[in-house]
Amino acid sequence: MHANTPSLPPLRAHALRKGSTLRLVSPSSWFDPAKVQAGMEALRAMELQPQLAQNALAHHGQYSAGTPQQRLQDLHAAFLDPTVDVVLCTRGGYGAAELLAGLDVKTIRKYPKVFIGCSDVTTLLTWLQDATGLITFHGPMAAGDFARENGVDLPSWRAALQQTAPWSLGAGEGLRILKPGYAHGKFYGGCLSMRAASLGTPYEIRTEDTILFLEDVSTRPYQIDRMLMQLRLAGKLRGVRGIVFGPMRDCGQPGQPEDFLDRVLLRTLEDFSGPVVIGLRSGHVAERNITLPIGVQCALDATQPDVPGLQFLEAAVVSE
Repeated sequence: MHANTPSLPPLRAHALRKGSTLRLVSPSSWFDPAKVQAGMEALRAMELQPQLAQNALAHHGQYSAGTPQQRLQDLHAAFLDPTVDVVLCTRGGYGAAELLAGLDVKTIRKYPKVFIGCSDVTTLLTWLQDATGLITFHGPMAAGDFARENGVDLPSWRAALQQTAPWSLGAGEGLRILKPGYAHGKFYGGCLSMRAASLGTPYEIRTEDTILFLEDVSTRPYQIDRMLMQLRLAGKLRGVRGIVFGPMRDCGQPGQPEDFLDRVLLRTLEDFSGPVVIGLRSGHVAERNITLPIGVQCALDATQPDVPGLQFLEAAVVSE
């Protein structure tokens, strides 16, 4: 599939329910096994049934969780297994891009499942959305957010994965307006570093008619400026209707005022005509990681100075 292939219609998996089975896979880096065990205990406390993929605890090379073949085997097995309801990633790190060429997108489209992750896993979230139409989920992971107290935003987890009706995020979710306005489009995106790294490959992001979500961690403002410029020069901001930044944790400039990054973003995006907001608490966050559906239509309302809102206009999952 080429980057300019027309978008596929949205493909929805079945909603999460009490007793659902979650297969934990590790498509990127390895991790401390004690953390994933803690995450599994938290999932069991939510009356869910987590289980480890065959190679989830593998360790290959300097940072990979298993060989590319092992990680692909686990992903494909999870989608093929009729007893599995949700495919939940253990953590990000690096390595998911190694799997792109080997992904069996026909099988994944034939057997859609809820697929959740963030950080490096963004590479898979957006490509599966583009290649199959599957609505994927940018949200908490087992060895990270579920393994720590208050790591998961439960209202958005339930709304995104269990609710078969529209829902919204607004006051209290960290959103601030950088540039006012109103926009409507497909919610899409993820980790800025990973999205910029996709350019020039067969798997590059497809941003036309989107509300583009971008987040990162421990990245200096000039680096964020550079990646946004790369997206701009590649034509990836052309056709974007609105931009939502995450909290951009630890992305300030030492010795500069707190609003330094805000001012950098406004300068970099001064020619962008749509609304721009910042602070959506999903991805690299300190607490309460919000679950976001990649691929559903949404509305970004940044017309009210004190109450910016993001409304998901359609359900991300279907009932049984």
